[in-house]
Amino acid sequence: MTYLLQFTRWLGFLLAMLQSPPKYHDVQRIRWIVLLAMISGVNSLPAFDDRPNIIVMMADDMGFSDIGPYGGEIHTPALDDLAKNGVRFSQFYNTGRCCPTRASLLSGLYAHQAGVGWMMSDNGHDGYRGELNRKCMTMAEVLKTAGYSTYMSGKWHVTKDVRPDGDQSNWPRQRGFDRFFGTIHGAGSFFDPNSLTVDNKQIAPGDNFYYTDAISDYAVKYIEEHRSNNPFFMYVAYTAPHWPMHALPEDIQRYKDRYESGWDALRGERFARQKKMGLIDQRWAITDRDENVPVWPTEKNKDWQERRMEVYAAMVDRMDFGIGRIIEELKKTDQLDNTLVLFLADNGGCAEEYGSSGPKRPTLEQAKKLKPMLEGELQTRMQPLITRDGTAVKTGFGVMPGPADTYVAYGKGWANASNTPFRMYKHWVHEGGISSPLIAHWPKQITRKGEFERQPTHLIDIMATCVDLGKADYPKEFNGQPITPLEGKSLRPAFAGTQIQRDALFWEHEGNRAIRVGKWKLVAKGGKGPWELYDMDKDRTELDDLAAKMPEKVEGLAAKWDAWAKRANVYPLTPYYAKRTSKKKSFQLKVGDDLPKARAPNIANRTFVVSGKVDALTDDGVLLAQGGTAHGYSLYLKDRKLHFSIRRSGKLETLTSTKPVPSGAIQLKMTYERNGNVVILVNNESYVSGKVAGGLLEVPQDGLQVGEDRNGAVGDYEEPFSLKMTGSFKLDLK
Repeated sequence: MTYLLQFTRWLGFLLAMLQSPPKYHDVQRIRWIVLLAMISGVNSLPAFDDRPNIIVMMADDMGFSDIGPYGGEIHTPALDDLAKNGVRFSQFYNTGRCCPTRASLLSGLYAHQAGVGWMMSDNGHDGYRGELNRKCMTMAEVLKTAGYSTYMSGKWHVTKDVRPDGDQSNWPRQRGFDRFFGTIHGAGSFFDPNSLTVDNKQIAPGDNFYYTDAISDYAVKYIEEHRSNNPFFMYVAYTAPHWPMHALPEDIQRYKDRYESGWDALRGERFARQKKMGLIDQRWAITDRDENVPVWPTEKNKDWQERRMEVYAAMVDRMDFGIGRIIEELKKTDQLDNTLVLFLADNGGCAEEYGSSGPKRPTLEQAKKLKPMLEGELQTRMQPLITRDGTAVKTGFGVMPGPADTYVAYGKGWANASNTPFRMYKHWVHEGGISSPLIAHWPKQITRKGEFERQPTHLIDIMATCVDLGKADYPKEFNGQPITPLEGKSLRPAFAGTQIQRDALFWEHEGNRAIRVGKWKLVAKGGKGPWELYDMDKDRTELDDLAAKMPEKVEGLAAKWDAWAKRANVYPLTPYYAKRTSKKKSFQLKVGDDLPKARAPNIANRTFVVSGKVDALTDDGVLLAQGGTAHGYSLYLKDRKLHFSIRRSGKLETLTSTKPVPSGAIQLKMTYERNGNVVILVNNESYVSGKVAGGLLEVPQDGLQVGEDRNGAVGDYEEPFSLKMTGSFKLDLK
């Protein structure tokens, strides 16, 4: 570089600092730079770094049509402005579920290659370890090697270990981020989230805490405090609008009565806007309402249903407000022009009725037993039992959402509307599950204003884009570990409207699978579901299945998908479509065992017997637990008495011994019958004999543990409620 060019770049840098607010670049700093230049000579000054800052923002469980630029009625002025001055991708894809999406986004690989093909359980295969592996690098790790400062604010959810005293080797600070604020776990209260963390230390929230605002606060703080001449990368992972439906009263009020016409009318309104703005091809028909969603006039609890959508909209609204604050901070620090902002969603709208079904809970008697939290106490529950001031957290059909003392979802009817015009939801890989907004805004380079980019793109492309724009070298090896080559393509050509050359895009989640090659998409539900074939140019809403008419096309695409599945650690699918449980009838269990669902006993509607010898019981804790807050059972000691708890669709029942368990070694035998009869013997003496509502309705997602309950507490205790003991058990299915 010539002296003149180098001097010119540094002069421009100094003038830019002089024009910036004194808050960010004080006069003393400028004097030192000028003095150093005079002493060392112009030739020794480093070249000004003109690579862009990169901010990736992601919503959680938000449907394709929820925001204004994609047809929604929700107030999203910040995203509207980004879309108006940037590019909207009309066919951008995620993986259909939160954990795999985060793994794929962070790594630039398909989720199974990164070790997170499902959720946070180790199912015994490399594609399903439930842990972001070391055969991949995160965007932060790669860009850090290129001199970027790296920041994260929000939800992590790519590691099993969320405990404050547990293994932190896969937490953000250990995966390339210089600074981190957020949650390690995947869901929780917006007023009191579990695993709330600053860098590597877990903290309790302060007064007037609301998680969406806090995520925005820290993102703004990182921009404000960024002092390096080098660019920064920031990952902002909102949890809005994932359940529970929690929002601030003033935001909820803004949507009062907005949804009184119901989900059918809402789908029609959004579809009309999508066609008018050119997002949706005029040839595509809107899908039918989900057959399990009632016609709105027949809905019996309209006030409750309206309130659920009002709160959902308020959550998206507040997220957009925070995004606006981030953009304003970029403007204040004169960095907006050369910052690439990407906004997307991790999966389609969520039809899960978490906390929204069954009778209202807890009962008055159950609530009386709850105790307020201590000052500074860490929240360890995904679903808190109480608010910090001691109010019982309510779930069940009809519980009006919004405040901290509720925990419900927004339901299938509204999720169907969120995914307009597509069918299916989060979990599935039909378009409703995997279609995401993607807004790209970069004033310095993206000159297309408000246009749609219509070529298919995917999460795997974000890392490739970062490597390209950040001028980073993607290594073949990192810290002595071979690194899986990138799967994605840089989006830089797409920003300019140029075609990206690629062979195919692939999906698999819970046996749901798909491949997209050009205009053709092959898709199936579940590991044994038949292939469906769609022409996405003519029929992106997947209403005209061409599989029977074009068997050769199906065969060719299926073979290509199969080859990818073998290469990308997708197989075996069996644990997912075959109820994902073991076929064994007898299990030998020892202290410390942690069996994921795929290897745990299939106890759904089954009688089973647990027997064994346990030594030196001197404390309280869990002997054996299978399941979590939705379904499962737990055998545990509390106040030296033996307790048996069962959850069926979240409803908790507990049987308790009338006398304490003797200290020292004991022989234990528990029989749980499918009709609900429970008998527990200690040293051949009856300690518990009673009946609960019935057998377990399904195999719990949360696996089985011996000596603790790690993945959501079944009983009335704080997880993991570990018990110091030695011994072993045998579980036999009858």
